Amino acid sequence: QVQLVESGGGLVQAGGSLRLSCVASGRTFSSYGMGWFRQAPGKEREFVARDSWSGNITYYADSVKGRFTIFRNNAKNTVYLQMNSLKPEDTAVYYCNAQRPGSPAAWGQGTQVTVSS
Repeated sequence: QVQLVESGGGLVQAGGSLRLSCVASGRTFSSYGMGWFRQAPGKEREFVARDSWSGNITYYADSVKGRFTIFRNNAKNTVYLQMNSLKPEDTAVYYCNAQRPGSPAAWGQGTQVTVSS
């Protein structure tokens, strides 16, 4: 099973930007659809963004559309989440997710993003 390691979280002021990275182990990264989810304190984990295995199709939660961008570099086994115009309500632990038919979904350990007002 693919293993995922996120990085890039931190503390940023409202209106600022962060770029999260998720590095996947193994040689089958390009066959996975990759996604980002987040979980704020006291709330359930929610979908943020994902792409298709080809990276050509992307999907976003309405709350981040126009501000966040998911993109990948298959040569580096890495998927990114560029987050612009951050808001305090974006504060959460962000998790990387990998999915493909016939394999269990994989999750990273999470990276904390805190947006101060």
